[in-house]
Amino acid sequence: MVVMVKIVHAQTVLPENVLEELKRKTGENATKDAIAKAVEHYLMCPYTHEAPLEKRLEEVIKKKKK
Repeated sequence: MVVMVKIVHAQTVLPENVLEELKRKTGENATKDAIAKAVEHYLMCPYTHEAPLEKRLEEVIKKKKK
């Protein structure tokens, strides 16, 4: 049995320090691999009901608007 999976391209804006921290925590050097690993973890982890990254991004956006 062959399972067909539709793959989409997703893009986001991240502060550079957040991306570097993500790479460090995932152990991945490539951005796409770090993001893929983080997304997989987020979807599987039962403790992901909190969104600290979302709050950090809001802070960055607020600072840029000033």
